[in-house]
Amino acid sequence: MKYTTGFFPTIKEDPQDAEIASHKLMIRAGCIQKLSSGLYTYLPLGLRVIEKVKRIIREELNRAGAIELMMPVLQPREIWDRSGRYDLMGDLMMKCKNREGKEFILGPTHEEIITDIVSRRVNSYKQLPLNFYQIQTKFRDEIRPRFGVIRAKEFIMKDGYSFDVDDESADNTYHYMFKSYEAIFKRCGLKAVPVKADTGVMGGNISHEFMVLAPSGEDGIALCEQCGYAANAELAERIPSVRIEDESVLDMEEVDTPNLRTVEELTVFFKSAPVKFIKTLIYVVGGEPIAVIIRGDVDVNEVKLKQILQSDDVVLADPETIEKVTGAPLGFSGPVGLQIRIIADMSLKGITNAITGANKRDKHFKNVNDPRDFVVDDYFDVGVVKTGDQCVKCAGTLEIKRGIEVGQVFKLGTKYSQSLGAMYLDKDGRKKEIVMGCYGIGVSRTVAAIIEQNHDENGIIWPTTIAPYEVVVLPIGKDEELFKAADEIYKYLLQEGVEVVIDDRQVSPGVKFKDADLIGYPVKLILGKNSFKDGKVEIKMRKDSKSTLVDINDAVPTIKEVLREEKLYV
Repeated sequence: MKYTTGFFPTIKEDPQDAEIASHKLMIRAGCIQKLSSGLYTYLPLGLRVIEKVKRIIREELNRAGAIELMMPVLQPREIWDRSGRYDLMGDLMMKCKNREGKEFILGPTHEEIITDIVSRRVNSYKQLPLNFYQIQTKFRDEIRPRFGVIRAKEFIMKDGYSFDVDDESADNTYHYMFKSYEAIFKRCGLKAVPVKADTGVMGGNISHEFMVLAPSGEDGIALCEQCGYAANAELAERIPSVRIEDESVLDMEEVDTPNLRTVEELTVFFKSAPVKFIKTLIYVVGGEPIAVIIRGDVDVNEVKLKQILQSDDVVLADPETIEKVTGAPLGFSGPVGLQIRIIADMSLKGITNAITGANKRDKHFKNVNDPRDFVVDDYFDVGVVKTGDQCVKCAGTLEIKRGIEVGQVFKLGTKYSQSLGAMYLDKDGRKKEIVMGCYGIGVSRTVAAIIEQNHDENGIIWPTTIAPYEVVVLPIGKDEELFKAADEIYKYLLQEGVEVVIDDRQVSPGVKFKDADLIGYPVKLILGKNSFKDGKVEIKMRKDSKSTLVDINDAVPTIKEVLREEKLYV
């Protein structure tokens, strides 16, 4: 591609609405153009990267035995009613009606559709296992699109679905897909960490997210460097970091605390640290109130709580319910004397001389002790993990880092096969439900994550495997012979199958170098006036600025060797 006949609309300044590096650089480097909130056009450079990521995905999934197909974007509402997810996903879905008033959605995912296909076409164990995938545009009506293509209303996704005869076979498929994902992200130049994750509205009982560590990440990840434990912060187990020191047990006292409701206010009043407080939260579970108590410096993790209670119908009680249950308004609840089920976080076991609400307006107790002063029905880990908590696997120290989710794998079980009738006959003629798995990769999000991990102050640093072009030829100066030599090298590289751009513009060297670094070509081949006189060209790597002078006649074979070393041709 010649620069003067291509489309390379670079921008010098950061766009005002861009918050993170990938968003800024994808726009500045001419990879994407914003149309509206959460909607982006992929310009030629960006599309080339997208297609390379797709190619890697296809190669690895085909190698694992997955089969590609393509399902409709437009889906009838009734199939989502059958699975029970129409109301569950709610306003996140893009909805529309046809001229007859029939309701449709623009697919955010395709579990229902693929299960419907299998339910109609598969009826025997001899037809299983099956593993399908597609790469397609998805739609989700995000309340707050942000970070460019990381959280957009329209995005490119690879979604896959497996169908097995039993749990053992499904576990094997899950393992193979897990390994395929590791290979995909490695080939894309990403350091992606698999972490235990919540299954959410997808359902199922096992899930892992592949997270790219980056300060701009929206998700918290708990990591233990000592043993390698990794989990989404929503699910991470922990041993509370602060231990209560042994001290003499004191008599419980009631204290006037007029209009003091929050831990922050009470720590000042009592001149005590949050670790000495017991927070009491009243939840309603399936219509029944329960109390969840936790240390003052820890927050309740509602994902864990729902799993413990085995219910999605878990909500914080309204002020009226709180006063009815505790006898006091919001802000003065405590476990002493409560006549409902009490679940306590492990951080409270054996707490000594704590401070908590007295279930009376403007009153708190101090010197509250477990188990002397209140009765706990169950102790669980219901707290949000924090940096400094101990790892449950090895007692090492956990650290919370930020990450971008680029992929997720689920073992769905029989949730969708039950509701949509995906059954098979086993070898004994018995009818059984097919066991399913689900596997997603955010293709457009992966591109942004690659930039988040591979950039500097000058621009993008593309891994060679997914760069829009591998090499840029930069003739510097106005010498006709130099430009002629550059053009010959460019054509020779094209003949050798190298993806190359020649910057044939009549602009200053500074402009060429800035654009080359901004776009992020892995290799720059520079023909400068002085080196050209000596029959030399400069080969410079984008990732580390390593520079080598080679004989002009050796330029093409050297470039090819450099690309081999970058593991493009494997």
